[in-house]
Amino acid sequence: MVTAMERRLGEMLVKDNIISKEDLDVALSKQESDNASLGRVLVEMGLASEWEMAAAIGKQLNVPFITLSHYEIDRQVIESIPEEIVRKYKIVPVDKTGDTLTVALSDPSNIYLQDELRLLTKCKIIPVISFESDIMEAINHYYSGNGGSNFEEMLKDITDQDMEVMQDDIVEFQTEDSTMEDEDLSVDADDAPVIQLVNLIISEAIKAGSSDIHIEPYEKTLRLRYRIDGVLQEMTPPPKKFQNAIISRIKILSELDIAEKRLPQDGRFKVRINNRNIDFRVSTCPISNGEKVVIRILDQGNLMLNLEDLGFDARILTTFNEQIHKPWGMVLITGPTGSGKSTTLYSALSTINDNRKNISTIEDPVEYQLRGINQVQAKPEIGLTFAAGLRSFLRQDPDIIMVGEIRDLETAEIAVRAALTGHLVLSTLHTNDAPSTINRLTDMGVEPFLVTASLIMVVAQRLVRRICSNCKEEYSPTVEILNSIGIEAKDGQKLFRGEGCHICRGTGYKGRVALYEIMTITDHLREMVIDGATTIQLKQAAIQEGMESLRMAGINKIIEGATTVEEVLAITVADNK
Repeated sequence: MVTAMERRLGEMLVKDNIISKEDLDVALSKQESDNASLGRVLVEMGLASEWEMAAAIGKQLNVPFITLSHYEIDRQVIESIPEEIVRKYKIVPVDKTGDTLTVALSDPSNIYLQDELRLLTKCKIIPVISFESDIMEAINHYYSGNGGSNFEEMLKDITDQDMEVMQDDIVEFQTEDSTMEDEDLSVDADDAPVIQLVNLIISEAIKAGSSDIHIEPYEKTLRLRYRIDGVLQEMTPPPKKFQNAIISRIKILSELDIAEKRLPQDGRFKVRINNRNIDFRVSTCPISNGEKVVIRILDQGNLMLNLEDLGFDARILTTFNEQIHKPWGMVLITGPTGSGKSTTLYSALSTINDNRKNISTIEDPVEYQLRGINQVQAKPEIGLTFAAGLRSFLRQDPDIIMVGEIRDLETAEIAVRAALTGHLVLSTLHTNDAPSTINRLTDMGVEPFLVTASLIMVVAQRLVRRICSNCKEEYSPTVEILNSIGIEAKDGQKLFRGEGCHICRGTGYKGRVALYEIMTITDHLREMVIDGATTIQLKQAAIQEGMESLRMAGINKIIEGATTVEEVLAITVADNK
């Protein structure tokens, strides 16, 4: 039965844009049939993370959140509640002062449980909220003595002699599991400790919403960092003595040569966690103190294919949709590595994909599988380059072609030719803004009249971190801050920033939003290109025709309260007057 409290919790999550109204209806229906808590159902369905649920429940009930791994709980406190009660209700006693007992619960709305604990312990119960996974780790640690799953506890009893045994186990593990399509990240007590450790590193990165894992060896230490919302954050590193074993384990998962330590290697593997498949791209590179490993996490569950969710304002979304629905022409997405170009391309393809169109892509690598689209992995080492793939596509009766990146004149010329012969071509290019894309193509050697005849739209984009909704606060900026970004100072002007909380790990930011600069190629701009106009002249003309620059888009997001002045200043430049 759905309680009024759970319904209010769901409505709060919808209001904070964590889930949609449709998601809530499905979750409530499932919760009623499964007789489980709404929070647990949302997490299991992948609609919300443990972080988001803990923040929402804590906000609703005004209950503080704690991370149990940050505490060393006294043995007498642990013994205040019997193990069978702790395991039955998934709770952990945290502190006892006089006749007041603080207890960590994943669902502090359960007042009946609190009453039962009060009668059992003869103490006043103070609830605090914690993740259910953290609670179970603490229970296993304090009540069974198996140490949970953190690095120090898992590995403190492993000796150097054990390392040789683990290396043998790893090689044998590859032989046994080499035919499996997906690796299983669940930790088994019988696994070699280094297998548990690598699984832990990967699973914690996924929980944190990381896009990349960096494992870097130094002379006396091993460094572990996760890239979260575009920024690298330091994590507790594993001991230096596990360096070679960790790297070997990752190489085996990726089917790389564990004996080759002098040359860079690239590989990939797939795991299944929380009932979804996640792809990983692995790159190793020899450095002075060993091999650095970078693992890119490609979680299709986090892929946003809805253009509205990416950060498009209503006006530019209309323009973008008009251009990508044209029957022919070339659309280019530009920006530096990591600016979300691939996500925008995938979203555009998903928007225009239907059964009446033949869509083919050539990518390096294929990051996400899209249903109904023919995706080809480029393999330059055997001659399957972007240019070769494009030539092949033109003999495959295509309607829409996507090229991962235009890197050279040959690829650019074939893409232009395809656009001129009745195909819609989408691709990416590395330029600083939309107007400079035209001069980049001409610098490659493409004739200006071919560029103007084929190009219909250029989109430049950047990603900025979004202010954490849990700790978002209003403040009055100084005139200097407003002038630095180009916002006209007004009396009572208010902006927003994140104070920093457990949800955003103290950064003040949670998630990212894109800034877009969309330049449609008008007849006037075509004439300017033929006449040899500079990038600055093209940008000024495009702005006069209604183009919103990256800086302008950033200012709008600041005023809306989506991001901060500091974020926009870091990734955009002022417009030339």
